[in-house]
Amino acid sequence: MPRTKGDHEARRRDVSEAVWRVLAAHGFGGLTMRAVAAELGATTGLLTHYFRTKRDLVAYALDLLERRTAGRPRRTAGPGVSAVRAALLDILPLTDEATDSNRVWVSSWDTALADPALGADHARKYARSRDKLRDLIAEAQRLGELSPGDPDRIAAGAQAFVLGLVVQALLDAPAFPPHRQVELLDHHLAALAPTPGG
Repeated sequence: MPRTKGDHEARRRDVSEAVWRVLAAHGFGGLTMRAVAAELGATTGLLTHYFRTKRDLVAYALDLLERRTAGRPRRTAGPGVSAVRAALLDILPLTDEATDSNRVWVSSWDTALADPALGADHARKYARSRDKLRDLIAEAQRLGELSPGDPDRIAAGAQAFVLGLVVQALLDAPAFPPHRQVELLDHHLAALAPTPGG
């Protein structure tokens, strides 16, 4: 019986889920054709229909990571500093799902650093994130909720702060539980607020 388009799409979804489970469990260091095939309960030969090389698999996994991250539910907030706070909270590993996603992102850094093309793509993704954050910061400044200053510089500092907090929370979860991450973020934002009478 010939395969239908629905069969093909179902198999692609199965492959995507297997790739994600390998990434969540082992990171990019453990991402191999053999590991994905084992997770899928298939042969590595089947995977060559989807990925000709290991680099193809890695590129697909990075795309899958970005799509899953973009598809995660986001906090809603009004304009101003509450929108900045919501955007930064969405980055932190405050839930199991966000923790898995952040583990995969951090493990991807080594892969991106070893491949100039993948590294450039990662840099573009982080730059887009900074640009969105910059726009939120500029609006908060316009509303008088954040101190004046270069919104690009403030966005870069805020992104660096939360990414550093992500790494600490992943490496030492007992010392950086979700409530402490939120407290540290709020302290960071409070330092950016206008001083009374200033």
